[in-house]
Amino acid sequence: MILSLAMLTVLMHVAGLSIDPYDADNIPFYFSGIVLLGLRFGLRDRPWRHARAVADCAEYFGVFTMLALMGAVASYPVAALTHGFHDAALQRIDALLHFDWLAWYRLVAETPVLQTLGLAAYRSIYLTPAILFATFAYTGDRVAAHRFLATFWLTAIGTLILYAFMPAIGPFSYLWHQPIAYMPESEQWQHGLIPALRDHSVRVVDLGHLRGIVSAPSFHAAAATLYINAAWRLPRLRWPVLALNAAMLLSTPVEGTHYLIDILLGTIVALAAIATLHRLMPRSTARQTSANGVAATRLPR
Repeated sequence: MILSLAMLTVLMHVAGLSIDPYDADNIPFYFSGIVLLGLRFGLRDRPWRHARAVADCAEYFGVFTMLALMGAVASYPVAALTHGFHDAALQRIDALLHFDWLAWYRLVAETPVLQTLGLAAYRSIYLTPAILFATFAYTGDRVAAHRFLATFWLTAIGTLILYAFMPAIGPFSYLWHQPIAYMPESEQWQHGLIPALRDHSVRVVDLGHLRGIVSAPSFHAAAATLYINAAWRLPRLRWPVLALNAAMLLSTPVEGTHYLIDILLGTIVALAAIATLHRLMPRSTARQTSANGVAATRLPR
């Protein structure tokens, strides 16, 4: 996190962007940070039987929030340092995959129930990690929690690196040229915000109004892949998390204004991060303890 913060600071400086620490929109972040720090360090050694679980949960929430916030902010300087748009190429790939974004959008625009369900599913991106962190804290599996956080961090970095090579305004702005029948959650921010970042007419990143400007790879698709993978070893959560995140994936083309290739790329980035962390980190506390115990028995007395 320290290295990521340093890299973000450099990116912001190179792109001519800054964050106003005195902006009133930052107050919820400051308040949340104080509360989480208080829980993390104030409860950890208390005699209450759930104190350790609550303290651990606060730690996980705090780290996850920092990673997500840094990733969202980093997308602004990355976008500011890019050139051109790659919508034509992304759309051609969708055509080769026989994916018709306009037909998908028209179906949602004509079906109010799909709009309601799709919006709820798309916004659930922060619900699943909350459930996972609460479960990790309750069971005391800190290795699983740290493994998930590290995978999330690595996925965010991979997404931002690839995004630098394929900025786009998204299919809603690129393909839809009629009166707007339904405004998706992501609206059309890329079309106006990315050029403004490039020509330095936007110089301050407002933490209270961060906009999703990454098209390819889709981070919603990457997050869904991470969540399903993390929950797969938890029998009680496996199928509910799979259903919820499958719904989020189905909502992403319209609500996130993504091409199908964006979603495929996001999934690939997440799978690559999962495979990388699989080789770098232990799978569970029990396995790590067992390994340490075996090593200890082999030491000479």
